[in-house]
Amino acid sequence: MAATNRFSFIDPAKSPFFYGYIILVVGTFGIYCSIPGQTIGVSVFTDPVKDALGLTRNQFSNAYMIGTICSSLVIGRAGKWFDVYGARYVAFFAALTLSLALMLCSWSVQMSEFLKALLSLNTWWIPFLLMTVLFFILRFSGQGVLTMASRNVIMIWFDKNRGKVNAISSVAISFGFSSSPLWVNALIEGFSWQTAWQFLAAGLLVFSLIALQFYKNNPEEHGLSPDGSNVDSEEEKKHVPLAHQYTVKEAQGTRAFWMYALILAFNSFFITGLTFHVVSVFASEGFPKEDAISIFLPASVVAVTISSIFNFLSDYLQLKLYLYLMILGGLMASVGFLFLSTAFGVPLLIGGFGILGGFFAVLNAIVWPRFYGRTHLGAITGKVMSFLILASALAPSIFSFCFSTFGSYRLMGYLGLAFLLFLAIGSIKANNPQ
Repeated sequence: MAATNRFSFIDPAKSPFFYGYIILVVGTFGIYCSIPGQTIGVSVFTDPVKDALGLTRNQFSNAYMIGTICSSLVIGRAGKWFDVYGARYVAFFAALTLSLALMLCSWSVQMSEFLKALLSLNTWWIPFLLMTVLFFILRFSGQGVLTMASRNVIMIWFDKNRGKVNAISSVAISFGFSSSPLWVNALIEGFSWQTAWQFLAAGLLVFSLIALQFYKNNPEEHGLSPDGSNVDSEEEKKHVPLAHQYTVKEAQGTRAFWMYALILAFNSFFITGLTFHVVSVFASEGFPKEDAISIFLPASVVAVTISSIFNFLSDYLQLKLYLYLMILGGLMASVGFLFLSTAFGVPLLIGGFGILGGFFAVLNAIVWPRFYGRTHLGAITGKVMSFLILASALAPSIFSFCFSTFGSYRLMGYLGLAFLLFLAIGSIKANNPQ
């Protein structure tokens, strides 16, 4: 046990209450600390940073897209690190790396000018390539590794109460993420974008030490059981069913893996594409900017309500029902997207948008440990995370290509309907492999 507690003064076995609740708090905080590496945290910096570097909006966006795609290609490796080294070290080094990336981002103008002088070249390619590399590190460590490690460590410490604790975590994260642009923008306006990134880097450095102290890989390493249950006698242990611990290759051999992964990827693709181009999408149907932006608050209310209720009920209901309800949300959003200018278009889009986001918060956390066990959870969720990141990276460009080629975004709605109908048929036999 000493080895599992190395560099930490915290012993879960000596906690006066079940240590999993501390994991719930620090793991949720860990996801919140990934905000500087998430789109919602980076987007606030777009205008001041691109102007300082002399990049156009398209150049800056393409650097972000390429960096994100590259991170999706290697995030699966981080999942394997999670299985081998555990949540403590993976979260610690992810937070450290994100902190370093943010500090380098704050010096991006100086580094760009230095490289231009060193190479005797005054070209936009230098800041473009520099930001591509920095975005890769930012997205890999923040959106990818830190988020995955923090979410997984919570799921590992709970079993029967997994849905209930995920409900608490999801609500906290929803409100935390939705409010983050306000305080990040306040930092930028109150100081500067460079100083804001440096403040965030300092915060991540502090959190890395918190993770090293409080993150614990699993309850069994400390003589505990998930949910804090006690299974002491040999006779009791015989009656505890052991779930099959799927490897990532075995998981990929089941239909459920692909159906759940694809609906989660659809959510990332559709919501990212719509969010990125929301003003343009609504303008193409004759709506002002204010109407476009106004959809997010009611959609967030729907998402938080859905995730709260169905996270709690997930401890008692089959997840296949959730899969079909999420597909239904996607169908509603796609129909609303197609008929945006009609009386029912916007309400359908908002409702579908919220249902997608609400069930995403449930399924992305709960389905993988329940279906495939905890032993290879990192590798499995790492593979799924690569799909989600890739989908979110491609969405803005594909939406933009659709509009520039056809003069409308409606093709995305038709493609969404076709894809969701395919998922609905394919999911008929997407049962829990346990």
